[in-house]
Amino acid sequence: MVQRAVFVPVLAVVLAVFTVGQASAQPVTDGSVDFSGDPGDWITGGGSYKYSKAAGDDLTVQTNANRTFLSVGVNGANGDWWTISLAAPKDDVLSAKTYENAHRYPFQGAGPGLSLSGNGRGCNELTGSFTIREISWGPQGYLHKLDASFEQHCEGGSAAARGNIFINNQPPPPELKLETTIAAEGKANTVNGKALVNGTISCTTNAAVQMTGTVTQVKNNVIIRGNFSASVECKAGAPVAWNAAADPTGTTPFQRGKAEVFTRSTAQDPNYPGQAISEKTAIVELKRYTPAA
Repeated sequence: MVQRAVFVPVLAVVLAVFTVGQASAQPVTDGSVDFSGDPGDWITGGGSYKYSKAAGDDLTVQTNANRTFLSVGVNGANGDWWTISLAAPKDDVLSAKTYENAHRYPFQGAGPGLSLSGNGRGCNELTGSFTIREISWGPQGYLHKLDASFEQHCEGGSAAARGNIFINNQPPPPELKLETTIAAEGKANTVNGKALVNGTISCTTNAAVQMTGTVTQVKNNVIIRGNFSASVECKAGAPVAWNAAADPTGTTPFQRGKAEVFTRSTAQDPNYPGQAISEKTAIVELKRYTPAA
């Protein structure tokens, strides 16, 4: 139960939320947050607060890809809202240990950062510490598990807010990786002059893949070049075939013989920020091909 307290008005605090370089908000599948404060603590007003997924409260976590920062957001079923931020010293990864002499995130300088704010209250300046008892990361800052505690003092006061964070998310999904192959044999269409090339795309998770490429051939000191593109719905678990036709940019058609094929495949990772990219170059033997009338 949330214990309400009477709060003494003070000057309003401007709260800054920095999201540059952070991954998208990650929902928490199983977790809880609790904190309480001494009499005179501005953030808690001396009250106690408890939230959990099991009780119907919404919890999210936001991180950055280099795992130096995490922020847990609480949207209570009763309308409360809070944010708890923990940051490692500059260039360090958040790991299982105690971080002393923390200051207000994101203005902590090169040292550790901490901030508990919400329900319209925040510290202008703060000191404190936090202990990470357990933490487990996945790709690109995916937070798998967290067991942490913290202590925060506003404005140099002796009154403190103390709390705990527990997160037990699903195991991290695989990061998208692509692998492109180019078949050793293609076709030179004798009717329209195009080069027909093909191959396969493999992916670690389902993704819509966009392919672009170039076929280059040299015949009688003439460079024949054409671009191609293709779209492939890649399914994890087995290679998926791709086919494309390169239209020569000049008046000389592609012909039988060797040609260089370059492909670039890209796809948005469905689970993490950013794209997966696969590039491949191969020498292909083009065979004469005359389509049926």
